[in-house]
Amino acid sequence: MKITNRPLYLVTDHTHLNDEDFLQQIDLACEAGVSLLQLREKHRSSREIYQWAIQVKRIADRHHIPLIIDDRLDIAQAVDADGVHLGQSDLPVEVARRILGNRKIIGATTKTLKQAKLAEAQGADYLGVGAIFPTQTHVKTVHTSIETLGKIKAAVHIPVYAIGGLKAHNVQAIEPAHVDGVAVVSAIMQAKNAKAATRELLTAIEAAIE
Repeated sequence: MKITNRPLYLVTDHTHLNDEDFLQQIDLACEAGVSLLQLREKHRSSREIYQWAIQVKRIADRHHIPLIIDDRLDIAQAVDADGVHLGQSDLPVEVARRILGNRKIIGATTKTLKQAKLAEAQGADYLGVGAIFPTQTHVKTVHTSIETLGKIKAAVHIPVYAIGGLKAHNVQAIEPAHVDGVAVVSAIMQAKNAKAATRELLTAIEAAIE
C-alpha cells in the first residue's frame, strides 16, 4: 500500500499516562492532524497489546487514519490493522510481506543506507530513520545524522520518516534531508494540550519538508 501525503506520524507511548488519558491523547492528536498512527507497546503481554490494539483501532477508524502495529504481525492480523512496523531485530520485511500480501502497510526501521536499500528491496512501504536527536522514550536508539538521513532519502523510492527527539522547535533541522514526514512520540503523548501540540508540530513539519 502506498503512503502519500501523511507528514505527521504518531507513535504511541503509555509512559506517565493512565489508560483513559492515553486513549484521549491519541484521539485528540488524530483529530488535530495526525495522519499515520502506530501502536507501540514494548513491555506488555500479548493479551494486553491485543486489547489496546482494539481500542486504538476504533480511534484510528473513526478518524480514517491508518493504524500500524509495532513489531507484532500476529496482533496486526488479529485486529485487522492497516499494517505492521518492523525493527532490525523483528521478522524480515520479506517474510512479513509474504504473510500479509500487498494490501497491508509494512514499515521498517533503518539506520544505515544498506539497511534502507534492503528494506525497500524486500517490500517495505516506508522507512523510519533515526534517532535524529536524543529521545525520552524507553526504546534503545542509535543516533542518525541529518547527512545519513538525506542519503537514505535520496537512495530509495518510498517515503522516509525522520524520528527521534523531534519537536516543533527543532524539526527545521531535517529540512536538508527532504524527507516525507516526521514520526513523534513524546512531543504529543506527553503534551499538556495534545491538540495544540499536534497543530504546532504539523505547521513546523510542513515548513520543514515543503
